[in-house]
Amino acid sequence: MTVHPHITVFQRAMSAFSAGDMKALAKVFAPGVVWHLTGRGPLSGVYEGRDATFGLFARVFELSGGTFASRLRDVLANDDHTVALLHGTASREGRHLDMDFAIVFHIDEGKVTEGWETWTDQAAFGEFWS
Repeated sequence: MTVHPHITVFQRAMSAFSAGDMKALAKVFAPGVVWHLTGRGPLSGVYEGRDATFGLFARVFELSGGTFASRLRDVLANDDHTVALLHGTASREGRHLDMDFAIVFHIDEGKVTEGWETWTDQAAFGEFWS
């Protein structure tokens, strides 16, 4: 079975993100990427453009003291959507995040153009970052 090309794009993005390599991540994120972080927590919102999106990612690493990590459970793709099922962990101010989440990506011409990130317990996720 052939791997859908969007899975390869996702794998490159995941590898770069996990390594904190924003230069490599920029190669797979479109300059006008729009990132949606669902919920009502302090990090929730819509981030427009690569700088704003990468600013969110930097804030996640900063607030967690570099402890944020995600583990891929599965990734599915077709020409319209790529869906990654993940498990995230982090520590912050004596609190621990240990939860599943999903990201739906739109990928065009080998670049992530939009992403929607949602966590299984939005209230607990927001509280962790508060």
